[in-house]
Formats: sequence, structure tokens, C-alpha cells
Amino acid sequence: MKSSDYPFSYLVSDYFIGGIKILTVLGISMVVIFTYLIMSKRLSPVTALTIVPVVFAIIGGFSSKLGDMMLDGIKVVAPSAALLLFAILFFGILIDAGLFDPLIKTMLKIVKGDPVKIAIGTALIAMTVALDGDGTTTHMITISAMLPLYLRLGMNPLTLATISMLSVSIMSGMTPWGGPSTRAIASLGLDANEFFVPIIPTLIAGMGSILYTAYVLGKKERKMLGVVHFNAAPDLKIAFGEAAVASAIQDDIKRPKLIWVNLLLTIIIMTVLVVGIIPAPVLFLIGFVLAAAINYPNLEQQRERVASHARNSITVVILVFAAGIFSGIFSGTKMVDAVANSLVAIIPESLGSFFPTVVALTSMPLTFVLSNDAYYFGVLPILAEAGAAYGVSPLEIARASVLGQPVHFLSPLVASTLLLVGMVKTDIGDLQRYAFKWALFCSLVMIIIAVLTGAIT
Repeated sequence: MKSSDYPFSYLVSDYFIGGIKILTVLGISMVVIFTYLIMSKRLSPVTALTIVPVVFAIIGGFSSKLGDMMLDGIKVVAPSAALLLFAILFFGILIDAGLFDPLIKTMLKIVKGDPVKIAIGTALIAMTVALDGDGTTTHMITISAMLPLYLRLGMNPLTLATISMLSVSIMSGMTPWGGPSTRAIASLGLDANEFFVPIIPTLIAGMGSILYTAYVLGKKERKMLGVVHFNAAPDLKIAFGEAAVASAIQDDIKRPKLIWVNLLLTIIIMTVLVVGIIPAPVLFLIGFVLAAAINYPNLEQQRERVASHARNSITVVILVFAAGIFSGIFSGTKMVDAVANSLVAIIPESLGSFFPTVVALTSMPLTFVLSNDAYYFGVLPILAEAGAAYGVSPLEIARASVLGQPVHFLSPLVASTLLLVGMVKTDIGDLQRYAFKWALFCSLVMIIIAVLTGAIT
């Protein structure tokens, strides 16, 4: 980087304020202001993700390369945007056709309209599906199957979203084949078994925290709704409006005779997704086209079904591209590196013996503002090197680094979370406000158990 490229880059890179690099101050300020704006609803997530980093990049003197950084970020998230678009359309078509109606009816018979049992059942389904380590697949299956049931009962979709999000964050976050753990193991060159076996009790505690969260949220729903009896209230009016119920139960677009064909198509798509034969965006494009052609061969019907899901899918895609702009600028300006290095530098030596716990606690805010790639391949090696000075094993640093994943999955930079809020038709700011305390609760439970069981010391 030459100072001629960025008029003020010399100041940003080399000058300090109170011993802290200006670049670090800019990075932290950008994240804080961005978070405040979306959580207070001063700006929409799309606007905040786009405008805030642009403003801070200009302030930092990076305007001459701003376009390239934004374009680089968009290129990185483009496959995710395509995946989310076609996945939403694919599962939207299947929901319209009634693929999950039998499952819903079976669940109704088992839970008998009890929100507590439904919430716990949701947790069990989501945790089981999340064992494959893929958050997108988990949300697709869990939300597609359970959302109509929640709407029929009048339960808050944010309860469903919170349970699904927590299940993904813990089950895929801590298993060695899940994304975060895989990155941590690869980044530090660790043995997967040595990493995973000591953390199994912590994983079990995390699962218990999810079930407890589901129980509490379900109990809250039952207090408001009681035990709902569908047959006695076919015209149930729920808090989300009669239109939502009508869209969930209308029969003219159902295709009960094609349920086995749709199930076979879903199984094939999911199998190919797990095996990885075809890139996921292309796979779901093919799945969407086939589902639409099979269930709605009439072109006018196809257009109606696509149009019914257009608002939801386009909103999510725009949000993904905006997140790409944010991450592109955050990485391109090197703000992310400055924040990470400054964090390590300010940790006092007196906390050396508690360094794994410090890593676990700081992983919550750091993974919230950083992508997993940025954190595990950029920040984690720095933390491991710092830990070595205190005699801390890289294994403990790696285990500690995954304990903040429940908070990480509330970040607007997580593609599967953007899919999640799109599928339940809510705003990411609403999900953050609703789920943050439960995400924090799950992370703290796991940190405590990890310390008590010796997974981290």
C-alpha cells in the first residue's frame, strides 16, 4: 500500500490516539455504530450494512479503492446470494404444494396443541438435522416443516427462529466436521479427536441449554395462547394476521397426489447437497425449476407461486449483497486486522492464567463482527501465539474459540441466519433483540461447563 493510493492512509496506519491505532478506533467505531443503528431501527439492515462502512472508509482515506473493496466483497457472497434465492423458492414451492402437511398433522396429534411440546420438538428436530454441520440445510428443513404449524397455533415465529439458530450454532459449531471447529483445527494444525473428545460434555451442556430455552419460550407461548385445539377453532385469528393463517392452510394450491414425488425430489436434492456433487446454488436452481414444473405445470400458476415468494427472496438476496459490501470494506481497509491485533495487545499479563476463558468470552463479540473465516484464519493464530506465551495449549485456545458461536450466528454476516430471517419473514434486528439473551445464556453455560470439565483451564 502506497500513501499515494490513499491520501490519508499514512495517518490511519501509523498514528495513534491514546496509544491505540486510528485504524483500530475506526474499526471499533464502525461496528458499534452499525450495531446500534440496526438494533435501534434507526436504519434498515441493508442501509446500515452499506452506508456505515462506506462512510468510515472515506473517513479513513480509502476512497480511491472503495469500489474495488466493495466489488470484492460482493463477489465473495454472490454464491451465497444465489443459494438463498433458489433455496427459498424451492422450499416455498414445496410448502405451497403441501409436502410438510402430513408431518404437521402428526406433530399436532403428538403435541396436542401444546406450545411447550412444540418448542421442545422443534429443538430436537433442529439439533438432529444440524448434525450434518450445515446451517442452511438445517434452517431449510426445520423452518419449512414447522413454520406452518407455528402459524396455525399462533406461536411467535421468532421462537422457532431462535431455537433453530441456537441448534445450528451449537451442533455445527462444536462438532469437528462443522464449519467453526473445522476452521479452528485447520488453522492451528490440530488433531480432530484431541480437540473434540474433551469438549463432548460441553456440547451436551449446550444441547441442554437449547432444550431449556425451548421449554421457557414454549411456556411463555402457552401462557399467552393456552393449549390450542384446531378442530374447535378452524378460523383461529393469530397475532400475525388472518392472511398468514390463510396462506398456510389454503387448499387450492395443495398437491396431495404429488406428495411422494415431492418427497423423493427433496431427498434427492438433500442427498446431492450433502455429498457435494453439484454446487449448492446450481443444485437449488435445478430443484426449484423441477418443483415448479412438477407441481404447477401451468405457466400462469408458476408465475403466481414465484411472485408470492418474490418479496421474501429478494429482500434476503439484497441483504446478502449488502453484507458483502460491509465485509469487503472491513477486510480491505485492514480494520479487521487492526482490531484483532489491538485486542491481543491490551490483554493484561495478569489474565495469562485465564487466557482460554478470555478467548471464550471475547469470541462472542469478535465472531459477531467478523466472518468465521476472518476470525479463525486471521485472529485465532494470533490468539494461539499469545496463549503460548502463557503456557496455554493451542487445543484449549481452539476449544475456547468455538464457545461464542451462539452469539456469532446472530450476526448479519452469517448467510444461514439471513436465510432464517427470510424464511420466517422477520427482520434480523427483531431476531437479535429477541434471541440475544438466549444466545448469551447458551454461550455462558458452555463456557462454565468447559472450565469445570477441564476442556479449557
